[in-house]
Amino acid sequence: MSFRPVLRILGRLLQFLALAELLPVVVCVAYGEPRSALAFSVTAIVTGGLGTLLRFFGRGATSQQLFRREGILIVVGGWMLASLSGAAPFLLAGTVTSPVDALFESASGFTTTGASILTDIESADHGILFWRSFSQWLGGMGIIVLFVALLPELGPGARFLYRLEVPGPTAETFHPKVHDTAVVLWRLYLLLTTVQILLLLLGGLDLYDAATHTFSTLSTGGFSPRNESMAAFDSPFVQIVVIVFMVLAGANFSLYYLAWRGRNLRVFGDTELRIYLALIVGTSALIGISLIDSDSYSNAFRAGLDATFQVVSIITTTGFATADFDTWPGFAKVLLVALMFTGGCAGSTAGGPKIMRMVIGLRTAWREVRDSFSPNTVSAVFVGGKPVPEPVLRTVAGFFILYVSTWALGTVLLTLGGQSLLTSSTAAIATLGNIGPGLELVGPTGNFAFWSDAQKLLMVLLMWIGRLEVYAIMAVFTVAFWRR
Repeated sequence: MSFRPVLRILGRLLQFLALAELLPVVVCVAYGEPRSALAFSVTAIVTGGLGTLLRFFGRGATSQQLFRREGILIVVGGWMLASLSGAAPFLLAGTVTSPVDALFESASGFTTTGASILTDIESADHGILFWRSFSQWLGGMGIIVLFVALLPELGPGARFLYRLEVPGPTAETFHPKVHDTAVVLWRLYLLLTTVQILLLLLGGLDLYDAATHTFSTLSTGGFSPRNESMAAFDSPFVQIVVIVFMVLAGANFSLYYLAWRGRNLRVFGDTELRIYLALIVGTSALIGISLIDSDSYSNAFRAGLDATFQVVSIITTTGFATADFDTWPGFAKVLLVALMFTGGCAGSTAGGPKIMRMVIGLRTAWREVRDSFSPNTVSAVFVGGKPVPEPVLRTVAGFFILYVSTWALGTVLLTLGGQSLLTSSTAAIATLGNIGPGLELVGPTGNFAFWSDAQKLLMVLLMWIGRLEVYAIMAVFTVAFWRR
């Protein structure tokens, strides 16, 4: 393994983060928050200095030295360094006093998890809350994908980084050059961001609320500068706008490119998209009916809107809330927990296992059932009319085994603190799936402040594992990875 290209690229990444950390300074100045402005300024200087140092040690390295192991190390190291750098302002501004709490909040931001240890969000400075949402926006499309877009000189190594960063069983590219694909993705991301901000401004939000909630919506992150999350805005128009953009963020971004290119039939025939939309419509209807039937709501429109909002928020792993669904009937809560194990579409900003993996996994299982009574039949697994290669089937099977095992182990370790099984299990899937809220103590009206430092660090690790989709971060912890 060659460490010099790793150091060089990680150094460039830190320098980019240093520039990003200057944007909240403008917000701090606008709201008269000198301590937070100083915190971000110091963080940016230190981060930029460390980036320059890493680039110095990585000088002379070329993109031709970037192979699979180096790519994995860059992606894992990039997310960890981003989380560490992003934690500094929380400490320096006095928002939190514990380094573990600062790391938890920062990692939750960059991984777009949305779980928080802040008990009174609105007491924090505007600049800090802006940074929480902005870090999610950076992490949503992926800071590595942004890096690939900004650095065409990465050469052939960019493909490794792109495939490791883009979520899903396969990383679809629609340009011969991965750099061009990354540029298109970020242009689409910026366009959707601009449109949503304008719509929220029309809905009566000020620029600060419109921007922060847009950052958290399109990244499917869920951080809000309001204690009541989206429930603070008693506006059906605003909530419907957020629903629409959560749905858009949870779909495969490559479909937007195809639609823009005029390939509409291919877009609407996409198997994953149809299942994704069917799950949203069907689950929302079932939960809405259960809310009315249980007398939880007397207004059908409000029941339907809250049901749809929570369903979309959970399946896209955004984590916004307009109601305390922990108080809903058991049937509704079971459906929401089931969606936590689904996630959005491959190639989206959503977390979770992804619907495409669910489809491939179920069809593979059904093939094995058929083959059990007809062993001489050679059959393939088809998705969208195309056969899925056997290596992809093995990758998906391995992913689910590791994903479920990680969730189960995380649940067991979290219960050691004396919390209930429901609190621990939903906290584990909420962090591993980058969702945010769970049930009981970690429900939409709760937070993660009560956990011990060791358990918070465990959940930070779960966030990283979920964001990097298991394989990359687990590879780094194997002995074989470091052997030459």
